[in-house]
Amino acid sequence: MTARAEAGSCRSYGTMWRPSMMQLVVDLLAFTVSFAVYQIVRYFMLTDVRTFSLTDHAVIASLSCAFWCIAFWMGGLYRDYYIRSPFEEFFALFRVTFLGSVIIFLMIFFGSSEDFRNNPRFVFFVYWLVLFGLTATGRIVARQLQRRLRVHGVIAISTVLIGTRERLAELLVDLRDEPAWGYDVLGVVEVGTSDTPQASLGVARLGSIDDVPAVLRAVRPREVLVTMDHTDHDALLKVTAQAADEGALVRIVPDLYEIFSGQARTQQIYGSPLIEVSPELMQPWEEVAKRTMDIVVSLLILVLGLPVWLLTALVVKLSSKGPMFFVQDRVGKNGSVFRMAKFRSMYTDDRRGPTWTAENDPRVTPFGRFIRKTHLDEIPQLWNVLNGEMSLVGPRPEQPHYVEKFTQMLPYYRRRHKVRPGVTGWWQVKVKSNPESLEEIKNRLRYDFFYIENMSFKLDLEIMVRTVFVMLRGHGRA
Repeated sequence: MTARAEAGSCRSYGTMWRPSMMQLVVDLLAFTVSFAVYQIVRYFMLTDVRTFSLTDHAVIASLSCAFWCIAFWMGGLYRDYYIRSPFEEFFALFRVTFLGSVIIFLMIFFGSSEDFRNNPRFVFFVYWLVLFGLTATGRIVARQLQRRLRVHGVIAISTVLIGTRERLAELLVDLRDEPAWGYDVLGVVEVGTSDTPQASLGVARLGSIDDVPAVLRAVRPREVLVTMDHTDHDALLKVTAQAADEGALVRIVPDLYEIFSGQARTQQIYGSPLIEVSPELMQPWEEVAKRTMDIVVSLLILVLGLPVWLLTALVVKLSSKGPMFFVQDRVGKNGSVFRMAKFRSMYTDDRRGPTWTAENDPRVTPFGRFIRKTHLDEIPQLWNVLNGEMSLVGPRPEQPHYVEKFTQMLPYYRRRHKVRPGVTGWWQVKVKSNPESLEEIKNRLRYDFFYIENMSFKLDLEIMVRTVFVMLRGHGRA
């Protein structure tokens, strides 16, 4: 690695210049001023107003700031979106400030005087309008300040470019013409270069496509920009998966979007669309809601259905020789291995190695066929959900043997391990058979990547509702 790359790897913006930190500072100022305006409006517009000491005002103002910081964080407004559409940001501000103001209004309404209750909408509207106006103005100021700092090199986003020589040359020209983007190019990784001497691109060459993981670990860029010929699909997918595995945010030239089959997100950078492959897949409030739903629903099913589960376990034990549960190693989030249990649905065979169940498999017991059709054999996995090893909804966890096998065939297979595996998922509600060929594996990955790209609390609810209908129709795999 060159000294240029080593120095460049340290030039990303510091903590004080992080977009999230700048947003927090301007937001705290807006929260404080809007609280003061609210108190002034109440004092001059309402006749029956409780008086508070200066200390009381300080405590209430602090609680108000804490409430709004949590609300903004759960609304995804404190991520390092240093370049994003202002309309996207303002719509998020509008939604979060309105819903948060409604919550505060209801809390105050039920503990306030009759005078406030007789005219609450005016006070609520003034508070929300001032809050939204001040936070939006603060965000505009922060955006302009960040832009100027990027132009002058104070904020520099360390970046590595990966791609074919012709496309790299075009991208470097674009980056040099747009200093407001703030990209500090540490070097390039050229794909498919020949041994023929070629003109220098003007930046350090860090290695070849085979060196990508080592280069990213050594240089530690905040972002990786990928630009390749559309014919080199496998190389593009491999590079993108490797960069995402190293924790770098990946952006890709947009004309290759159709080959990603759901593992990318688009984002506008000053009017130029790039594909984004980001490790942040859900908004914070959705992550909290998803985990809360996992715990609540799993507990309800396990506790309320306990007599049924005990009866199921007993029938499994009495209907064929062997244990009540079938326990097996599975690969979870970030490649961690955990023990997953099911109600045993097959005859015991200690000689059987890692394998899938075929359609009309003779190893499946008569009762096992029923619980597989209705997905009742999956119920013990709710314990894995409570332990945080699985989620109610997500890609199905696979055996380590097959994960290693699939990863060798499809390097980007690892991306499905960016999320917790699920008891049910988009693939399951489509009632597909087990993948037995490379083409079927790719087809399954399309469903998994569709879910990963579109992860949301709403989609999880839809999949759970679909799962109920699949269970009632008995369309599970037998």
